[in-house]
Amino acid sequence: MPSQPIKLYYLPPSPPCRSVMMTARAVGIELDLVLTNIMEGQHKTPEFLKMNPQHTIPTMDDNGFILWESRAIMAYLVNAYGRDDSLYPKNPRLRALVDQRLNFDLGTLFKRYMDLYMPILFKGEAYNDEAAEKLNEALGWLNSMLEGHAFVAGDNLTIADISIVVTLTNLEALGFDYSAHDNVVKWFDRTKKALEPYGYAEIDQAGAQTLASFMKKD
Repeated sequence: MPSQPIKLYYLPPSPPCRSVMMTARAVGIELDLVLTNIMEGQHKTPEFLKMNPQHTIPTMDDNGFILWESRAIMAYLVNAYGRDDSLYPKNPRLRALVDQRLNFDLGTLFKRYMDLYMPILFKGEAYNDEAAEKLNEALGWLNSMLEGHAFVAGDNLTIADISIVVTLTNLEALGFDYSAHDNVVKWFDRTKKALEPYGYAEIDQAGAQTLASFMKKD
Protein backbone atom coordinates (compact mmCIF):
# COMPACT_ATOMS: atom_id res chain seq x y z
CA MET A 1 0.00 0.00 0.00
CA PRO A 2 1.14 3.60 -0.61
CA SER A 3 3.23 5.21 2.13
CA GLN A 4 0.81 8.12 2.20
CA PRO A 5 -2.64 8.59 0.61
CA ILE A 6 -2.68 8.98 -3.16
CA LYS A 7 -4.15 12.32 -4.18
CA LEU A 8 -6.66 12.29 -7.02
CA TYR A 9 -7.69 15.60 -8.53
CA TYR A 10 -11.21 14.93 -9.77
CA LEU A 11 -14.78 16.04 -10.42
CA PRO A 12 -17.56 13.57 -9.49
CA PRO A 13 -19.50 13.57 -12.81
CA SER A 14 -16.34 13.12 -14.90
CA PRO A 15 -16.41 9.68 -16.58
CA PRO A 16 -12.62 9.14 -16.48
CA CYS A 17 -12.52 10.14 -12.80
CA ARG A 18 -15.25 7.64 -12.00
CA SER A 19 -13.35 4.77 -13.60
CA VAL A 20 -10.20 5.58 -11.59
CA MET A 21 -12.17 5.83 -8.34
CA MET A 22 -13.79 2.42 -8.84
CA THR A 23 -10.43 0.87 -9.75
CA ALA A 24 -8.91 2.22 -6.55
CA ARG A 25 -11.77 0.68 -4.57
CA ALA A 26 -11.25 -2.64 -6.34
CA VAL A 27 -7.53 -2.57 -5.55
CA GLY A 28 -8.23 -1.60 -1.94
CA ILE A 29 -6.76 1.90 -1.96
CA GLU A 30 -8.34 4.87 -0.23
CA LEU A 31 -7.79 8.00 -2.27
CA ASP A 32 -7.33 11.54 -1.00
CA LEU A 33 -9.89 13.16 -3.29
CA VAL A 34 -9.18 16.76 -4.27
CA LEU A 35 -12.24 18.39 -5.82
CA THR A 36 -11.15 20.24 -8.96
CA ASN A 37 -13.96 22.25 -10.53
CA ILE A 38 -13.01 22.67 -14.18
CA MET A 39 -16.07 24.89 -14.70
CA GLU A 40 -14.39 27.43 -12.41
CA GLY A 41 -10.94 27.00 -13.95
CA GLN A 42 -9.39 25.21 -10.99
CA HIS A 43 -7.48 23.02 -13.44
CA LYS A 44 -5.72 26.04 -14.92
CA THR A 45 -4.14 27.53 -11.82
CA PRO A 46 -0.34 27.94 -11.88
CA GLU A 47 -0.05 25.17 -9.28
CA PHE A 48 -2.11 22.72 -11.32
CA LEU A 49 -0.39 23.58 -14.61
CA LYS A 50 3.00 22.97 -13.02
CA MET A 51 1.81 19.51 -12.04
CA ASN A 52 -0.08 18.75 -15.27
CA PRO A 53 0.55 21.14 -18.18
CA GLN A 54 -2.24 19.42 -20.12
CA HIS A 55 -4.59 20.55 -17.29
CA THR A 56 -6.83 17.47 -17.40
CA ILE A 57 -8.62 15.44 -14.76
CA PRO A 58 -8.19 12.96 -13.31
CA THR A 59 -4.64 13.72 -12.26
CA MET A 60 -2.91 11.49 -9.69
CA ASP A 61 -0.16 12.39 -7.24
CA ASP A 62 1.33 9.31 -5.61
CA ASN A 63 3.94 10.74 -3.24
CA GLY A 64 5.33 13.01 -5.96
CA PHE A 65 4.74 10.66 -8.89
CA ILE A 66 2.34 12.56 -11.13
CA LEU A 67 0.22 10.79 -13.74
CA TRP A 68 -2.79 11.70 -15.82
CA GLU A 69 -4.97 9.88 -18.38
CA SER A 70 -7.43 7.64 -16.58
CA ARG A 71 -6.51 4.36 -18.25
CA ALA A 72 -2.82 4.86 -17.47
CA ILE A 73 -3.71 5.62 -13.84
CA MET A 74 -5.90 2.51 -13.62
CA ALA A 75 -3.11 0.29 -14.93
CA TYR A 76 -0.60 1.89 -12.57
CA LEU A 77 -2.78 1.34 -9.51
CA VAL A 78 -3.11 -2.38 -10.28
CA ASN A 79 0.57 -2.77 -11.18
CA ALA A 80 1.77 -0.94 -8.07
CA TYR A 81 -0.75 -1.98 -5.44
CA GLY A 82 -2.90 -4.85 -6.70
CA ARG A 83 -3.07 -7.92 -4.48
CA ASP A 84 -2.85 -9.93 -7.69
CA ASP A 85 -2.91 -9.26 -11.43
CA SER A 86 -6.51 -10.28 -12.09
CA LEU A 87 -7.62 -6.74 -12.99
CA TYR A 88 -4.65 -6.25 -15.33
CA PRO A 89 -3.03 -9.60 -16.17
CA LYS A 90 0.74 -9.89 -16.52
CA ASN A 91 0.39 -12.63 -19.14
CA PRO A 92 1.37 -10.88 -22.41
CA ARG A 93 -1.58 -12.10 -24.46
CA LEU A 94 -4.16 -11.50 -21.76
CA ARG A 95 -2.74 -8.03 -21.09
CA ALA A 96 -2.70 -7.24 -24.81
CA LEU A 97 -6.40 -8.05 -24.98
CA VAL A 98 -7.14 -5.74 -22.04
CA ASP A 99 -5.04 -3.01 -23.69
CA GLN A 100 -6.89 -3.45 -26.96
CA ARG A 101 -10.26 -3.09 -25.23
CA LEU A 102 -9.04 0.00 -23.36
CA ASN A 103 -7.89 1.54 -26.62
CA PHE A 104 -11.18 0.59 -28.27
CA ASP A 105 -13.03 2.47 -25.55
CA LEU A 106 -10.77 5.51 -25.72
CA GLY A 107 -10.48 5.76 -29.50
CA THR A 108 -13.84 4.44 -30.66
CA LEU A 109 -16.65 3.81 -28.15
CA PHE A 110 -16.11 6.70 -25.72
CA LYS A 111 -15.08 8.96 -28.60
CA ARG A 112 -18.33 8.27 -30.43
CA TYR A 113 -20.27 8.87 -27.23
CA MET A 114 -18.48 12.24 -26.97
CA ASP A 115 -19.11 13.01 -30.64
CA LEU A 116 -22.84 12.56 -30.09
CA TYR A 117 -23.39 14.15 -26.70
CA MET A 118 -20.74 16.83 -26.20
CA PRO A 119 -22.10 19.15 -28.95
CA ILE A 120 -25.49 18.97 -27.24
CA LEU A 121 -23.91 19.96 -23.93
CA PHE A 122 -21.37 22.57 -24.91
CA LYS A 123 -22.89 24.04 -28.07
CA GLY A 124 -26.61 23.47 -27.58
CA GLU A 125 -26.76 21.56 -30.86
CA ALA A 126 -29.56 19.19 -31.82
CA TYR A 127 -29.36 15.41 -31.53
CA ASN A 128 -27.30 14.14 -34.46
CA ASP A 129 -28.74 10.96 -35.98
CA GLU A 130 -25.56 10.23 -37.95
CA ALA A 131 -23.41 10.44 -34.81
CA ALA A 132 -25.94 8.22 -33.01
CA GLU A 133 -25.66 5.60 -35.73
CA LYS A 134 -21.86 5.62 -35.46
CA LEU A 135 -22.17 5.10 -31.71
CA ASN A 136 -24.59 2.25 -32.31
CA GLU A 137 -22.11 0.74 -34.77
CA ALA A 138 -19.40 0.78 -32.08
CA LEU A 139 -21.78 -0.91 -29.65
CA GLY A 140 -22.28 -3.60 -32.28
CA TRP A 141 -18.53 -4.19 -32.35
CA LEU A 142 -18.49 -4.44 -28.56
CA ASN A 143 -21.36 -6.91 -28.79
CA SER A 144 -19.26 -9.10 -31.10
CA MET A 145 -16.25 -8.91 -28.77
CA LEU A 146 -18.42 -10.20 -25.95
CA GLU A 147 -19.63 -13.26 -27.84
CA GLY A 148 -18.88 -16.29 -25.69
CA HIS A 149 -17.25 -14.24 -22.91
CA ALA A 150 -18.50 -13.01 -19.55
CA PHE A 151 -16.39 -9.83 -19.65
CA VAL A 152 -14.88 -7.65 -22.35
CA ALA A 153 -11.38 -9.20 -22.26
CA GLY A 154 -12.29 -12.77 -21.35
CA ASP A 155 -14.01 -14.40 -18.41
CA ASN A 156 -12.71 -12.20 -15.58
CA LEU A 157 -13.37 -8.58 -14.64
CA THR A 158 -10.51 -6.27 -15.67
CA ILE A 159 -9.83 -2.56 -15.84
CA ALA A 160 -11.17 -2.69 -19.41
CA ASP A 161 -14.62 -3.51 -18.02
CA ILE A 162 -14.33 -0.68 -15.49
CA SER A 163 -13.45 1.78 -18.26
CA ILE A 164 -16.17 0.65 -20.64
CA VAL A 165 -18.90 0.30 -18.01
CA VAL A 166 -18.62 4.05 -17.35
CA THR A 167 -19.42 4.74 -21.00
CA LEU A 168 -22.46 2.46 -20.83
CA THR A 169 -23.62 4.02 -17.56
CA ASN A 170 -23.60 7.40 -19.29
CA LEU A 171 -25.64 6.00 -22.17
CA GLU A 172 -28.15 4.53 -19.74
CA ALA A 173 -28.48 7.83 -17.88
CA LEU A 174 -28.95 9.72 -21.14
CA GLY A 175 -31.57 7.30 -22.46
CA PHE A 176 -29.61 5.93 -25.42
CA ASP A 177 -31.22 2.71 -26.69
CA TYR A 178 -28.65 -0.09 -26.77
CA SER A 179 -31.18 -2.90 -26.24
CA ALA A 180 -30.56 -4.42 -29.69
CA HIS A 181 -27.11 -5.56 -28.49
CA ASP A 182 -27.98 -8.55 -26.33
CA ASN A 183 -24.42 -9.41 -25.29
CA VAL A 184 -23.85 -5.81 -24.20
CA VAL A 185 -27.07 -5.76 -22.18
CA LYS A 186 -26.15 -8.96 -20.33
CA TRP A 187 -22.54 -7.84 -19.80
CA PHE A 188 -23.70 -4.47 -18.46
CA ASP A 189 -25.94 -6.11 -15.85
CA ARG A 190 -23.17 -8.57 -14.92
CA THR A 191 -20.55 -5.84 -14.58
CA LYS A 192 -22.79 -3.59 -12.50
CA LYS A 193 -23.19 -6.43 -10.00
CA ALA A 194 -19.46 -7.19 -10.02
CA LEU A 195 -18.69 -3.54 -9.25
CA GLU A 196 -21.34 -3.07 -6.54
CA PRO A 197 -18.76 -3.65 -3.75
CA TYR A 198 -16.52 -0.98 -5.30
CA GLY A 199 -18.96 1.92 -5.31
CA TYR A 200 -20.75 1.42 -8.61
CA ALA A 201 -23.96 3.10 -7.43
CA GLU A 202 -22.43 5.97 -5.47
CA ILE A 203 -19.58 6.69 -7.87
CA ASP A 204 -20.64 5.70 -11.38
CA GLN A 205 -24.43 5.82 -11.43
CA ALA A 206 -24.60 8.96 -9.30
CA GLY A 207 -21.99 10.69 -11.46
CA ALA A 208 -23.80 9.74 -14.66
CA GLN A 209 -27.10 11.03 -13.31
CA THR A 210 -25.47 14.34 -12.38
CA LEU A 211 -23.98 14.59 -15.86
CA ALA A 212 -27.32 13.78 -17.49
CA SER A 213 -29.22 16.35 -15.44
CA PHE A 214 -26.61 18.97 -16.29
CA MET A 215 -26.92 18.21 -20.00
CA LYS A 216 -30.72 18.36 -19.91
CA LYS A 217 -30.58 21.93 -18.66
CA ASP A 218 -29.19 23.13 -21.99
